[in-house]
Amino acid sequence: MATDYDAPRKTDDEIAADSIEELKARRADKSSGVVDQDEIEAAEGFELPGADLSGEELSVRVLPPQQDEFTCAICCLVHHRSQLAMWKKNQPICADCAS
Repeated sequence: MATDYDAPRKTDDEIAADSIEELKARRADKSSGVVDQDEIEAAEGFELPGADLSGEELSVRVLPPQQDEFTCAICCLVHHRSQLAMWKKNQPICADCAS
């Protein structure tokens, strides 16, 4: 947005008056706060094609923590060694949980 530095500047009173006028105009526009009920009803009945995943089985290969990884004692997530912040009671703590 371009700024016209040669334009006369408004005083604090003019800025406050403009803001109040804008608020009154928005308040007068009653249709701005109304939610279109048709869109809500349409969204409830919307289904993705092929969304029935009840017969699906998840096949994931789980790996144990590698040599350069550790499991945080607080959040129980596996992190890279670069995220190790400290040891507390002989258990590793990640940088996110330590802060």
